[in-house]
Amino acid sequence: MKSTKKTIISWIKHKGRFCLAFVVILAMPIFSGCGSQNQGYKVSLEVWGMLDESVAYGEIINKYKDLNPYIVDIKYRKFSQDTYKQDLLDALASGQGPDIFLMSNAWLPSYENKLEPAPSILVNEQDMNTNFPDVVSADFVDGGRVYATPLSVDSMQLYYNKDIFNAAGITAPPKTWQEFSNDVQLLTKLDAVGNISRFGTAMGTSQNVNRYSDILSLLMLQNGAELPTKKGMVARIDQGSTGQDGVNVQPGEQALGYYTQFARVSLLSMVLNPVYCWNSRQLNSIDAFANGNVGMILSYSWQGNNIKNKNPKLNYAVAAVPQVNPSKPVSYANYWGYAVTKNRPTSTTPQKGATIAPITDAIRTHEAWQFLKFLTLKNAGTVTLYNAVTKNSKDFPTTFDPAVSYLKLTNQPAARRDIIDLQKRDATLGVFASGNLIAKSWYQVDPDAIEKIFAEGIDSIGRGDTSLHQALVLMKNRLDTLMQTKK
Repeated sequence: MKSTKKTIISWIKHKGRFCLAFVVILAMPIFSGCGSQNQGYKVSLEVWGMLDESVAYGEIINKYKDLNPYIVDIKYRKFSQDTYKQDLLDALASGQGPDIFLMSNAWLPSYENKLEPAPSILVNEQDMNTNFPDVVSADFVDGGRVYATPLSVDSMQLYYNKDIFNAAGITAPPKTWQEFSNDVQLLTKLDAVGNISRFGTAMGTSQNVNRYSDILSLLMLQNGAELPTKKGMVARIDQGSTGQDGVNVQPGEQALGYYTQFARVSLLSMVLNPVYCWNSRQLNSIDAFANGNVGMILSYSWQGNNIKNKNPKLNYAVAAVPQVNPSKPVSYANYWGYAVTKNRPTSTTPQKGATIAPITDAIRTHEAWQFLKFLTLKNAGTVTLYNAVTKNSKDFPTTFDPAVSYLKLTNQPAARRDIIDLQKRDATLGVFASGNLIAKSWYQVDPDAIEKIFAEGIDSIGRGDTSLHQALVLMKNRLDTLMQTKK
């Protein structure tokens, strides 16, 4: 009897140690780093975009899945550029949006409440400042938290028709706006009855000038107008300052006047405008340039492919955008970054074989940002992956650079500083890459509404309804009202 009792007690003690060991083994994946056989959770991610085909991400996704045992799959969906924004808004409103989506650099003010910022352990403000030009932090960092990261940044530059330049005897593209105006006069041709037969530039109107609002913003920033850079600021575009020569300078009025002069027949009632060369009856500026009948336009790198597709034989080149003050150069940025949605429905049951029950929103957003870190930041030969629950990490050596892979396939100007340094010597992308380092933008609470405000100001001057100063004051007041209502 005693022997039997000892045996039972021994079995219970042994069983207890076995149970304790079993519990420890189950817990190990939660507290260990990456690379254990049972990872604890498995996540699938969906990425939405509109600019690229899925092939641009194919190798990147496969390489990342090989590195990260927490990822089951990453799917990329391309949408139409015409419907992307509405499709995205509808999906986010219904809770059926993607995990990651492509976001314009002007969207953060209106999308911030829909986004999950990056965990600082993965991507922080210092990472942004180290990896990207200054404009990226200005656009995608708020309150010290990172809301999006880019693979490519684009800056506005000068496209010019080499054949038209040669015919006019112009040997080099203009470096300043005064040179630009002088060249316009040489490039423009009128027929016998005074109609424009060759256009020096496509500027001065709104509806038929590609990115007219960006061009006007560029001119304002170069002239020193104060545009909002963060929430709560107002636009000071109607105020002047006294220059070194004692003359009152009104940068906003100078910018608006310079832009609109190219579409005004006369500057004063009895004075013919020598730079008049464009009007609202013409084709869209990109189409007109591609047709070979416009000397100069301002646009971004992506228009190069459009122009080549429209006219493969067009003899054109791209130069740095003209400057007001060449010693303090400024370009204008228009680009896209990748953001992570917040509060997207996730699985509420454990994955098969997992030791952690639900795939929470915190796990999903952690893994989404972990992928974006891999995708956009420099890895220096090592990828550090973190467990979303334990925050334990493990380093994985790699020779693969996702950003380099993406940019080679898409032929876009780089966002990362180290790749910009390499691209500066590229015959096609060099001017855009260099321009990214001096590019600026501004805080737009509603980009679509702001475009309309700019368009109405430009058009009112073109119709002769208002003076420059009156148009500028009205634009400023409408911008201030918009900023107040969108708080």
